[in-house]
Amino acid sequence: MFDKLLYIETFGCQMNVNDSERIVSMLTDLGYAPTNDPASADMILLNTCSVRGGAEEKVYRRLANLRIYKRDGKKQIIAVGGCVAQQEGEELLRKLPYLDLVIGTHNLHLLPDMVRAAERGERRSETSFIDNDQRLDLFPSIKGESRLSRFVTVMQGCDNFCSYCIVPYVRGREISRRSTDILSEVRQLADEGVREVILLGQNVNSYGLKTGNEPTFAQLLRRVAEIDGIDRIRFTTSHPKDMSDELIACFADVPKLSSQIHLPAQSGSDAVLKLMGRGYSRASYLDKVHKLKTVRPDIVITGDVIVGFPGEHEADFEQTLSLMEEVRYIDLFSFVYSARPGTKAADLNDDLSRAEKLARLDLLMQLQRRHTSEISQNYIGSVMSVLVEGEGKFPGQVSGKADIGRIVNFAGESSQIGTFTDVKITKAYPNSLLGELLA
Repeated sequence: MFDKLLYIETFGCQMNVNDSERIVSMLTDLGYAPTNDPASADMILLNTCSVRGGAEEKVYRRLANLRIYKRDGKKQIIAVGGCVAQQEGEELLRKLPYLDLVIGTHNLHLLPDMVRAAERGERRSETSFIDNDQRLDLFPSIKGESRLSRFVTVMQGCDNFCSYCIVPYVRGREISRRSTDILSEVRQLADEGVREVILLGQNVNSYGLKTGNEPTFAQLLRRVAEIDGIDRIRFTTSHPKDMSDELIACFADVPKLSSQIHLPAQSGSDAVLKLMGRGYSRASYLDKVHKLKTVRPDIVITGDVIVGFPGEHEADFEQTLSLMEEVRYIDLFSFVYSARPGTKAADLNDDLSRAEKLARLDLLMQLQRRHTSEISQNYIGSVMSVLVEGEGKFPGQVSGKADIGRIVNFAGESSQIGTFTDVKITKAYPNSLLGELLA
């Protein structure tokens, strides 16, 4: 029975989205049901990300705004989780007397006890790291709400230590889950009616490489594809240096594998890639893109780019634009570089003005909008298989994802939810497609 309400704001990556789902699942046993209204919530939790600069300040500002809901003697719990919680720890409690809980990235299993303590008026911070296999045994599962598409974490942490990135410091070192546990979870999800799984990790391509007794990620993909009931498989995120030919071959002969891949380049300049510590060159990145497009001609690629990295000259930026012309991303997540404390890049000479960085970002985004529009327009008249997941944008519509990862809305019936339906694309928008059922 639910007698309390939980409001969660999730910042950043899909790892945080997955963690938020686990938080909701864990707290149902304590009587909490999710709500979209912070004013009515008995508990507010910010699940934070600190990958980009200013994250801590944004969290402090948001918490200050949320403080209003705790006035007039209301016994509301306010909590912070995720990467900013891991980074700031006790400092958050010290600075914010109205904050009740701070829970780090390795401590989700402690949340129910911490919430019970907060309900008694206790304030706690838990941010200890567990950088061994023990943390996988403490892995909180997701139960309750049944959905057609679900995340399945295959590994946690990162060993790459790219010079700009704080992830290894707030998420820990790479640890791969046991393949038997992953496959058991996928089978259970299939039994519950899940049709699509998204294999998740900071660098899924390096799955199993440290253990010596687990399959490679490509082998794991093939085993997941053998499970009855699972009809589509996605994965994220891929580090280009670990994108093996074995994994690329999966796009040739594993039909259940989606025709979309997220492959962050970060820059098109070899000089900048070296400063970033990315471990690959422009040529090797483009070679992998070429191989992917050869074995799966309809594949679409999304990526990440950092603009204005220390040492990025105008010629380096031009090389990034030319890389975009060669790859032609369907979507690109682009950001102005911001120094993260404790990373190697924070010590580099960053003499490019903020105005110049923003000007470069604007040029890059203009180019990407053109690419997205051109690619999307080319889908008009094509037929796509859509996993119908729910009601559409407007009355009388249903909506789902196509194999390329694009949202497709079309006139349909609620009885189609949960099915794969062939839809003819009639119109393209920046972030979605409009279609009609085949006669």
